Amino acid sequence: MAKSVSMPLGVVVRRVPGVTRWVRHVWKAVAVLPGAAEAHWKELRRDGDAVEFHAATLPLELFRTDTEAYLHGLSAKAPAIYVVMREGEGDDPLDVVLVTASPYEAQDYADTGEELVEKVPMTDGLIAWIRDFVEAHHEDEVFVKRRRDRQRVDIKQDGIGDARIRQTADVYRAPQARKETIH
Repeated sequence: MAKSVSMPLGVVVRRVPGVTRWVRHVWKAVAVLPGAAEAHWKELRRDGDAVEFHAATLPLELFRTDTEAYLHGLSAKAPAIYVVMREGEGDDPLDVVLVTASPYEAQDYADTGEELVEKVPMTDGLIAWIRDFVEAHHEDEVFVKRRRDRQRVDIKQDGIGDARIRQTADVYRAPQARKETIH
């Protein structure tokens, strides 16, 4: 069995006018297209001021070591694909960096604050494809409780006081105020 599988996934991004004078447009990933061909900001639909683009096609890769994350994502109320985007370079408004089914990986990108991470609902076909992969590769990890050593560590009095300072009296005594004599 393969350690990983991949499927091309097209990302649909919607552009709507901004609501303030400082933001000209608001961009949001709204859908994914399983098995899509290559595209680069191809206009798909226009509805008044709202425009939807097929922004990019990236591979959705599933790895057998990440099946726990995929299970977590599939068990959500609405399973989702996460689209990671950055501010565009050149003429592109946004660079689509990654598509992933792992909520853990998406969280890592969201923590940096440099990328925009959008949650896009999975299609029924994607849910079935990911579920089949997880069923074929997932292995539950057995919890092994750590046992303590039977050695008694409370017998020795190591670490009391500073070994470099000679102590002839009780190391737990309270410090006493020094009496100064005035001449």
